[in-house]
Order: sequence, then structure tokens, then C-alpha cells
Amino acid sequence: MPLVSTKEMFKKAYEGGYAIGAFNVNNMEIVQAIVEAANELKSPVILQVSKGARDYAKPVYLTKLVEAALLDSNIPIALHLDHGDSFETCKACIDSGFTSVMIDGSHLPFAENIALTKRVVEYAHAHDPYITVEGELGQLAGVEDDIDVEHHSYTNPDDVVEFVTKTGCDSLAIAIGTSHGAFKFKPGTNPQLRFDILDEVSRRLPNFPIVLHGASSVPQEYVSIIKANGGKLEDAIGVPEEMLRQAARSAVCKINIDSDLRLAMTAGIREVFTTKPDVFDPRTYLKVGRKNVKDVVAHKIREVLGSEGKGV
Repeated sequence: MPLVSTKEMFKKAYEGGYAIGAFNVNNMEIVQAIVEAANELKSPVILQVSKGARDYAKPVYLTKLVEAALLDSNIPIALHLDHGDSFETCKACIDSGFTSVMIDGSHLPFAENIALTKRVVEYAHAHDPYITVEGELGQLAGVEDDIDVEHHSYTNPDDVVEFVTKTGCDSLAIAIGTSHGAFKFKPGTNPQLRFDILDEVSRRLPNFPIVLHGASSVPQEYVSIIKANGGKLEDAIGVPEEMLRQAARSAVCKINIDSDLRLAMTAGIREVFTTKPDVFDPRTYLKVGRKNVKDVVAHKIREVLGSEGKGV
């Protein structure tokens, strides 16, 4: 099965009250874990690549890993650029076969964000109408890859219609209280998402796909394993999964998940290093990390996204 567009994915998700998991990939083991879990559960999936992943693994290696995943599965898979930082980066991904790109102009003044997003949309749609473009309004705080934002700014619902109309983007990432990285909320606080903003955006943009970034839940079992085996992850707290499931039942068609995969992989590797200090074969500890990542993805598909069985 070839790579698919997110257009049909999102249409079905919106109508069916579920979301598609957009999982960040960096290496072979993570690609395998995501695709194996999704394939076994017959779930559509988005494999997304950040600028940091492209720098780390080189674009051609990641593209070929995704091609292998297509040969080894029978589910709809889209390939997406996460947080494209420039027109040039988006263009390079479009030219190399990505079916979806995100251009992140959220740090720019409103008019400049519109202009940059529109430029990417025009190039993508002229290259192939099948290719989709995700824009962003509002900023998420946190640190992840090349993203380092100190202050959070919620999406203003008054801006969304103008932004979508003028840019022609196919989906919109909004800020309702999630954040990048593993340190999303302070201990002792009651994590909350601004569903009032989501509801108002959905009212103003009926049937339009909304995206949540920074939506990892930071599984505490993996945090505990990492800390018990020499890691330092004080106060790592994520988004409650029941809130993500609530979002998935609404207009949110794509939920980004990255930190949870990193935690799962790291927990597996650290545990092997501690319990089997004589091991120096990377296959031994990467296999454990890969299994953890697969377990996380399967859990997300079943309990958070609601996309099990939707990829047939």
C-alpha cells in the first residue's frame, strides 16, 4: 500500500469521533514498533519526522525506513513533517515524497504567519493536491528537539477563520494547554485543557480537522524505571489521557505523541544496562526499548485515540 494523504484519514476520524496518532520517528526500532502495533490493531497511523530527526538520521534513511514499513504492513500510513521551520524545509519534504507537512509560523506576527503558511500551501497543492499542510495558531511552551518556548499563548478563536481562509491550510494545530516535552504540569496542580477554546474553534470551523501538539501523557511507570536506573526526571508530568480521549471525540483528528515514545525506549535501555551490565550488543537493549514503544503505541490506539479497527 502506498503512502496516503491525511485528507481522507481526517474526514473519517472527524465523522467517527476518533483521532489519528502522529508518532515521531527517529530510527528503525521506533518505526518498527509504531507500525507493528498499528498493523496488529488495524489502525491508520501518521509517521512524523521533525527537523531534529532529519538532522540526526538523514532524510533518505528515514524515507527508506518508511518505505520498508509500507511493505511490511497493510494499513493506511501518512508521512508528515513535524514543525517545519521554513519554506525550504517543507519544500524539501514535499519534493521527497512526504504526503503532509506542517509549517510552524506560530512564533511570527499574525500576518507573517499567514503569509508563510500560504506560501507552503500554494507550493504543496500545486505540486500535488493530495498533499496536506498543517498550520499553527498559538504557541506551546516547553522544550523538544529544536523547539524551546518559554511562554505559552492560547489560540484566539477570533483568528482561526481568517487564518484558515487566507492560507488555505488543510488542518490547524491549536494551543489549549498542552506543551512540548515531559514536564507539562507542575506537581500538585490539577492539569486542565481549555476545552472552551477547542469548542469555540470547532464551532467557527465546522468539520475542519484540529491538531493537538505536546499531547504525551508521560507514563509514570517508565518515569519510575528511568529514575530507578540512574536517570533524572524530576517532576515529569503529562496530559491526563481522559482529556486526550475527550479531545479525540471532538474536532481533534490528529494527536502528536513523541515524549512517551522516548521515555519508553529510554526506560527499556536503562533497565537492561542496570540489570545486565555485561551486555554490549545493541540488539539486546534496543529490542527491549522497541517492545516498550510498541506497548505504548498499542495502548494509545486502544484507550486514547480510539482508532483501533479504523484502518481496514
